[in-house]
Amino acid sequence: MSAWRKSPAKWSAGISFNTYLLVAAGFIALQALALLAMGQPPICECGYVTLWSGSVSGPENSQQLTDWYTYTHIIHGIAFYLILWLVAPATPIGLRFAVAVGIEAGWEVFENTPLIINRYREAALAQGYFGDSVINSLSDTVASVGGFVLARTLPVWAIGVLVIAAELFSAYMIRDNLVLNIVQLIYPSEAISNWQVGS
Repeated sequence: MSAWRKSPAKWSAGISFNTYLLVAAGFIALQALALLAMGQPPICECGYVTLWSGSVSGPENSQQLTDWYTYTHIIHGIAFYLILWLVAPATPIGLRFAVAVGIEAGWEVFENTPLIINRYREAALAQGYFGDSVINSLSDTVASVGGFVLARTLPVWAIGVLVIAAELFSAYMIRDNLVLNIVQLIYPSEAISNWQVGS
């Protein structure tokens, strides 16, 4: 368990942790610019910004700072930490952090392409989905950063409990979570869609 929390932090070629932070910030800036270039709205087209949007099928879902899917992005960060720790445990933690942010930022851009938007629309809960606002997408990336930090800080058992609790809570509250989201994206199931809308 200690290896999970305190994997070697060897800095190669004199690169400081602050440099890796700047690289991560650069990925987030590129994410914002790419989304704007793709035509995604900077903020909710309702004209205001709120901290939370609780209606999973409402027009402000994926438009405000946080929503029910923020939990899934926290789990993204946890998963990125685990995968990078397993694949490259001897690399500097700053490098792994920058890579994790880059992966999440890249996914956020890809998620807002017509290919993925139309794929999401095949699921019952995303019939009116038209992509994220830029502020929501950036907030999702920040949430994944939070997940990465949690995975670096907390013991393995606590991370396991957190992930399972978040998945079960989301499934209970909105009939969706990260696992169901992935399943519906890769291989949409009519049975899952019917359950999600209460049919």
